[in-house]
Amino acid sequence: MPRVKGGIVTRRRHKKLLKRAEGYYGAKSKLYRKAHEQVMKSLMYAFRDRRQRKRDFRKLWITRINAACRQHGLRYGEFIHALQAKGIELNRKQLAEMAVRDPEAFGMLIQAVRS
Repeated sequence: MPRVKGGIVTRRRHKKLLKRAEGYYGAKSKLYRKAHEQVMKSLMYAFRDRRQRKRDFRKLWITRINAACRQHGLRYGEFIHALQAKGIELNRKQLAEMAVRDPEAFGMLIQAVRS
C-alpha cells in the first residue's frame, strides 16, 4: 500500500488549533503540542465554569440582598421566608437588582414584608 502524505491536512489542523491558542503565554501559543494541551484544558475549564458561573451569580445576589436587608435591620433568611409567606414571587436576581438600583423600592418591599 502506498504511503499517504498528509501535509496539507495536518498543517490545516495545526493552524486551526494554533488559532484557538492565540494569546496564550509563551510556548502555549507557538508550539503545537503545548497549544493542544492548553486548548484541551481550556475547553475543560470553560465547560466547568459555565456551571460555576450560575453558582457565583447566585452567591453575589444573596450577598447583595443580605447587605440591603441588614441596613433595614432584617436578616436575609428572615426576609426570604417572609416573602414566601406573603406570596411575593420575586427571584433573587430581581431582588438584588432592586436592592442596588432602587433602594427606596427595596425599602418599601421590606416594609410590606414586615406588616
